Parts: sequence; C-alpha cells; structure tokens
Amino acid sequence: MTAEIFIHLDCQQLELRDSPRSLRSFPVSTARNGPGETTGSECTPRGRHRIRAKIGAGLPIRSVFVGRRPTGECYTPQLHEQFPDRDWILTRILWLSGLEPGRNRFGAVDTARRYIYIHGSPDDLVTGFPDSHGCIRMKNADILELFERVDCGTLVIIR
Repeated sequence: MTAEIFIHLDCQQLELRDSPRSLRSFPVSTARNGPGETTGSECTPRGRHRIRAKIGAGLPIRSVFVGRRPTGECYTPQLHEQFPDRDWILTRILWLSGLEPGRNRFGAVDTARRYIYIHGSPDDLVTGFPDSHGCIRMKNADILELFERVDCGTLVIIR
C-alpha cells in the first residue's frame, strides 16, 4: 500500500489515506503550545515529513519507552502514580523526520533532532485537545493498528 498520513491540527485527527481514499481516521492530541517548528518550543511541527523509524515491533501493548528504548515496564495507573511527571511514550513509536529544509529539517527546526513522534499514550491523555509536548499522541490500540499499516518512508503531512 502507498499510504500517506495527514494530521489535522484544527480537529485533532490523524487520517490514514491511500490517495485519494481515506482509509481510517483516529483521534489524536498534539502540542499544548500549538503548531511551531523551533527546537525547545514544545510545538508540533507543520509541513511534510516521513516516518524515519518504526520502534517497538513485537512488544506488549502499553510498553513504556524512555529515549526510544523500552524500559521493561507496562503502563498502569499505579505506575503513573509512582512517576506522575513522566511524559508517557507507550506501545509503539513512529519517529518523524522533516522533508523541508529551513522549515522542519536541519538547524533549529529539525523534526528528527527534536524527537517528534507519533506514539501511544495513556488512553485518557488522548482527549482530542492539544495537550502534548510536541508529539502526536494516540490511543494504544490505534497506534498498534497504524504501526502495522505503514512503513518507514511513509509520507506524513501535518497541517
């Protein structure tokens, strides 16, 4: 399949397309600080990206990642209580890389160096409202489905 992903910031939706057909739509939560490309802004970068890496294949649902590495933990409400300030990255990671030099690639606007992902999150944090630190948060079952349907190199358009 030649899939493409469109992330609609205005309605907090991720759309999987096989152009021109829409295949599936998922609720997401993007950056609390809104759209933006600058390193340190905690904003979601706009424009054309690609999936640089797929991380977490074969791990259990709700596996916890820190620094793109599984910790061996599986998320529970009790784990959340133990680490209330952790930015929960769960289940699977689709690491993005910008395709537009000066907008979301290279220098102070580089999406990959900002570690911007599409990733699983505690399901109650995917509210349909902007609330992340720049990444695109998805419910765990949704990121599992998306992960299986896309490849490295898949085009991701954030607008």
